[in-house]
Amino acid sequence: MRQIVAFALQRRPLVILLFFVFIVVGLVAFTKLNIEAYPDPVPPQVVIITQNPGQSAEEIERYVSIPVEVAMAGLPNLTSVRSTSLFGLSDVRVQFNFNFTYEQALQQVLNRLGQLEGLPEGAQPTISPLSPIGEIMRYRLVGPPGYSLTDLKTLQDWVLDRRFKRVPGVVDVTSFGGHTKSYNVVVDLRRMAAQNLTLPQVIAAVRAGNATVGAGTIRIGPQAAVVQGIGLIHGLDDLRNVVVSAEGGVPVLLSDIATVEVGSLPRLGIAGHAEDDDVVLATVLMRRGEQTLPTIRGVQQEVARINAGGVLPPGVKIVPLYDREDLVKITTKTVVKNIIEGVALILIIQWLFLGDFRGAMVVAATVPFAFLFAILLMMARGESANLLSLGALDFGLLVDATVIMVENIYRHLGLARTHTHRYTPPAGSKGLSGLSLTVLRAAGEVDKAIFFSALIIIAAFIPLFTLGGIEGRIFGPMSKTYAYAIIGALLATFTITPALAAALLREDSRERDTPLVRALRWGHRRLYAAAMRMRALCLLAAAVLFGASLFLMSTLGAEFLPTLEEGNLWVRATMPGTISLEEGNATVNRIRGVLMGIPPRSSPPPRSRGGRMTVPTAPASSMPSSSCRSSGRRTGPPRTTATGWCMPCRRGSPRNSSASSSATPRRSATTCRRRPPA
Repeated sequence: MRQIVAFALQRRPLVILLFFVFIVVGLVAFTKLNIEAYPDPVPPQVVIITQNPGQSAEEIERYVSIPVEVAMAGLPNLTSVRSTSLFGLSDVRVQFNFNFTYEQALQQVLNRLGQLEGLPEGAQPTISPLSPIGEIMRYRLVGPPGYSLTDLKTLQDWVLDRRFKRVPGVVDVTSFGGHTKSYNVVVDLRRMAAQNLTLPQVIAAVRAGNATVGAGTIRIGPQAAVVQGIGLIHGLDDLRNVVVSAEGGVPVLLSDIATVEVGSLPRLGIAGHAEDDDVVLATVLMRRGEQTLPTIRGVQQEVARINAGGVLPPGVKIVPLYDREDLVKITTKTVVKNIIEGVALILIIQWLFLGDFRGAMVVAATVPFAFLFAILLMMARGESANLLSLGALDFGLLVDATVIMVENIYRHLGLARTHTHRYTPPAGSKGLSGLSLTVLRAAGEVDKAIFFSALIIIAAFIPLFTLGGIEGRIFGPMSKTYAYAIIGALLATFTITPALAAALLREDSRERDTPLVRALRWGHRRLYAAAMRMRALCLLAAAVLFGASLFLMSTLGAEFLPTLEEGNLWVRATMPGTISLEEGNATVNRIRGVLMGIPPRSSPPPRSRGGRMTVPTAPASSMPSSSCRSSGRRTGPPRTTATGWCMPCRRGSPRNSSASSSATPRRSATTCRRRPPA
């Protein structure tokens, strides 16, 4: 260690220059570091969604949920299989332990689904892309006055959905609200019977009439042309002219037995925003394991390109309602605030105790160096930071070694003034004299003690490195960041601290007996004398305080994760299960209106959602007509829910509603608004 200190002192200007360059590079790296609000503590979980419209919850459970559960049984590292059966929908959740990554768990599930047989016709299991921290943006699609919700929903499903899925890191886009456009064939049963037709024949004819048939090739001289029968339906007239059958050489068209019109699919959910009771909302979902900042910035750039024109019709635009980057900015602001306050506090405390501002600056310089050293290591290893890993850094541990070295430097400066005899120059001191030689001698006395104390601190974090499961996911990044920062602080102690001490301190620098130190010393002497006179009473008081602390610790509350206030308020309402979607939405709108009247009016307006998505990815307990099962056993009575949540909401997915314990099914809906942070 002495050779490293001697090298730093011999090339002091270079070391100080590199220190400032390192600070600049570290700050640039900090702006590019991917920062998450919280680590994802959820074990690998694969959600299997299967839709089969028309079947009751009991039928879905019998013919879909149970076969899927049986197919998943026996998978390696499987911990639980839970299912919820709804009207026309099955939601099966397969959870694994941390021995599998999500990709490995997904592959195991897909292998079993490929062997699954016996599901009802039309039932096709799919994998839900929803993840606990996957929602990165929510937006509203707004059109000019008079623009229909059906057209907005069509643009969302056929234009925006595929454009956002092209953004790296985006796995899916889910929409809520609006009308899904459909072409309806209303069959007149009397006219159909008059033509001796049945409904299955009509359905088969319509399906066969919407196809292009290949007929090989035909030679035309030296060339060959492809022959096709073009039968794709492009509009209502094509649909009306579909030939259903022929009687005596006379074709029977679809228009002869049915009315063809443009309509919409039955609505499963309604969304509201501000003064509008029916809008089109959508959520962009990030793929598991992707980094938030690069993904959200790619989505933001895509939104800017879409709104710039040329993609959507004139007057139609995307209005972002929730952006995960806002939460990341809150986290970054908190971390930066902690660092600035930590450096300022260390600077002030060292100044109060040393009485020399220059010495305090030498000590405080260790904090930004150690912090940015940890940032650069995380960047080099491709790791992400979060509020726990960066905000939990203990600056006292980081400057501990530096304080010891600076204190010893001051001690040797005082000895140099009071002792006039010459010291034997330490090894590696060639070319050093005066203050630099004193700094080298002081560092040589404490270098081994500083190094081994740092190793002891790092060794104390070994249990955190060995944690597994949810604990390892939460505290693993924090322990790594601590180790990186302590290594950086140790490096700064043997390089930056000697160089800055030799540059900033003077040979007449000394520790001053500040008023604070004198007051503490005066109080310590009297407390020490009193304790020595009343040793028994002192020990008894210590034992009482220790016992009281143990009692208070047993009553102290605990939280799984620290609270991160985003300034949002979640409101959830419960209504009778027999209420219709439209009537329930009227109640949701009234709730949203009440919330809009609560000051401050400058806050973003509330958003509400009632019902469920057209293509479900949300937790099944928030969807209508459910019959819940867990590990093959029914967990609650049949119930009906209509749920909703607003943007921006607290972390991640919508809140699950618990099964009602009463005999009457319940229906619930949610709305919320943003409130300013306290």
